[in-house]
Amino acid sequence: MHILEQRRPLGSTGLLVSPLCIGTSSWGRVRPGETDAQAHARIAELAPRGLGADPRLNYIDTSNMYGDHHSEELIGRALAKVGGIPAGYVVQTKLDRNTDNDDFSAAQMWHSLEQSLERLGLTKLQILFLHDPEVIGFGAASAPGGPMEALVEMKKQGIVDSIGISGGPVPMLQQFVDTGEFDMIITHNRYTLVDRSAEALLASAQARGMGVNNAAPYGGGGLSGRPGSSERYGYRATGPAVRSAIDEMARVCAAAGVPLSAAALQFSLRSPLVSSTVVGVSGNDRLDASIADAEFDIPESLWAELEQFVPPASEALDAGSGV
Repeated sequence: MHILEQRRPLGSTGLLVSPLCIGTSSWGRVRPGETDAQAHARIAELAPRGLGADPRLNYIDTSNMYGDHHSEELIGRALAKVGGIPAGYVVQTKLDRNTDNDDFSAAQMWHSLEQSLERLGLTKLQILFLHDPEVIGFGAASAPGGPMEALVEMKKQGIVDSIGISGGPVPMLQQFVDTGEFDMIITHNRYTLVDRSAEALLASAQARGMGVNNAAPYGGGGLSGRPGSSERYGYRATGPAVRSAIDEMARVCAAAGVPLSAAALQFSLRSPLVSSTVVGVSGNDRLDASIADAEFDIPESLWAELEQFVPPASEALDAGSGV
């Protein structure tokens, strides 16, 4: 069985999901040269692939704020056409701050929930995450009357089946995992070919029975293999060690006839710590490219070669941040 034909348990949620999850952070954004109508048509063609049209996929990840707040709306249109979330499929979203003033209050969380339900056309959510709590930090996010308490209450009231934490800095995410309140975790850019800083975090989450989503396996484009891509990783300029590592990995992959992007994606797909890998796609072309990466035949010997170039932990995104 090919890896994309599998269905994996999503921790203790009772859900089975495809190893590849459609990420929708760009849904609603207009590409250069497009009109709004063309952009919406592009997504209208893509959305059904995660809702039954493509047997390799059954999982979509979105957020209240994605696509300038339009992502959920576009998914909602697709759901309306098929009469809601089909049996055996999963759509997850996230509670978000008010992006105008960074309001992360409990009241804002309830407002975010109401908006998501309305846009998606649902009365109940399968999975709901607290999104980017690093904006205010663990202390404020977990304080009485704060956003974490609101999310836990949503689950208690039966509006949400499972709840999760989604963010960047590994030390902060570990604090949330240690509370024992969450069913799911999303990490991004911290478990890739060149940054392994989330490995212990993911192992800890898995040991608690949490579902694990690993997002941004291409490192925000740094591991895409495109010319000059090693100049940036994780939405920031790379230092010499990371840049060199990416370039060396690209060289080794090229010698083996393997796209660096395929190795980057399959690093996550083949990991026993990851339930599903979230890949942001903005159209059928991008999704097809990721599927091609997932299905590319990579010789087992290449993985050991790539390990030789992994940068030291001191070069990880969170190293020295104190977060």
